[in-house]
Amino acid sequence: MRARFILPVVALLAALFAAAAPGFAQEDPGGASFITPFPPGDTYNVVMIGDDLAEGLLGGALEIFQKDPRVVIRTTHLSINGLMRNDFAEKLVGLEEDLKAASPQIAILMMGAWDRVSVRDATGKRVMVGTDAWKREYAARSDRLLKLLKKRNIAVYWVGLPSVRRYDANEDVQTMNSLLRERVYLNGAKYIDTYAGFADENGGYSSYGPDVTGKIRLLRSGDGVYFTWEGNRKLAYFVDRELRRDITQAKADRTIPLEGNESEQAKINPESVKLTGPAAPGAAPAKGPEASGAAKPQQAQTDGAGDQKADNGKINLRIVSEGGREEVVTLDIVRPAIPASVIALVTRRESADRPSQLGEAIIDQIPGGLTVMSTVALSSGAAQSGGRRRLSPSQAPYFRVLFKGERLPPKAGRADDTSWPRPAPPPEAAYLPDADPVETGATTAADETRKTNAAQRRKSRE
Repeated sequence: MRARFILPVVALLAALFAAAAPGFAQEDPGGASFITPFPPGDTYNVVMIGDDLAEGLLGGALEIFQKDPRVVIRTTHLSINGLMRNDFAEKLVGLEEDLKAASPQIAILMMGAWDRVSVRDATGKRVMVGTDAWKREYAARSDRLLKLLKKRNIAVYWVGLPSVRRYDANEDVQTMNSLLRERVYLNGAKYIDTYAGFADENGGYSSYGPDVTGKIRLLRSGDGVYFTWEGNRKLAYFVDRELRRDITQAKADRTIPLEGNESEQAKINPESVKLTGPAAPGAAPAKGPEASGAAKPQQAQTDGAGDQKADNGKINLRIVSEGGREEVVTLDIVRPAIPASVIALVTRRESADRPSQLGEAIIDQIPGGLTVMSTVALSSGAAQSGGRRRLSPSQAPYFRVLFKGERLPPKAGRADDTSWPRPAPPPEAAYLPDADPVETGATTAADETRKTNAAQRRKSRE
């Protein structure tokens, strides 16, 4: 009896997860870019899909992207009058044929100027704008369009609707934007919000605003829905900002050759791609620096020392266990392979008869059981300089304080001396003023000078 209730629940959960699965296509755990890093011919074919709004956006995009060789935009947009039009199903069939011919990698969608209309459901009943049934139909049709594009591995950017002049129409626009933002995210596409870019300081409709250069211009047409030429350029600016960011990310992914066949790897680094086997009989000779006899860049000189292979050793240590028994523990001494370039760098000579001074080795332990080894080179001529013996670099105060983080012991009685208890003060007599020479009968140096000068004057008079 209980199994009959569990099976329907499991089936329902599986259906929910299957429906939500496309929403995570945008967040690839592998860190892949939103658009493909390897477009045919290293250029991205872009198509504009939508109604009259998309046609105006296409004009602004053609001007902004005309100097970018990475992007080629189709000069005519693929027309879909809206999601809620009666010919939507026929438009989808024609759109699929156009996509096969154009083979785009990027699609930019914008529509909604003609979507504020009622539709009829499967029973023939008219569904009014803004009702729950209308919202469900609007979401279902947007899903159909997005799935058609994602089936062809096209990166989709859906441009949201800006504010419109009529208050009642603006409420419907915000409703459509809210539905589109949700469906775009769940289908692994990107939503470009332009609502705030064409609103005034209070969030309402404004015909004027800053253009792409920052000057205040007329951005909206007289009907309160469409855009002027400057407005379409600003609208394309939002698309350009998002698209260029993803193209840059895709280019960065090209420089990390973790995946891809030989042809894709050759686009990243042609020098690193090598034949996996001998050339086929009758194949044309390779062209390039090797065939023409051009000199290859020389590798680092190793003075006859090549790569050193890994050489792991073992040592035996005698320890006393917790039970008091003497045991022998075997430890592995790991020595990794050392490339010839590293050996050449370490063993290089400043002159033919004198090796370079590598300096003093400094070893330090860091968290995680790792050991850091470095060297501090002596200053030039330090070894030959005579006189007082200089401290080694690892014992210099600046190195101990700034690099090793040690705290040097302060001098006794100095301001930074925080030792406790404090040392005993000097005797009280040290703070007393000097005794009066008249009372003590002592003779000061000044008195002796005066007596000498007086005696000399007497002798001169005689």
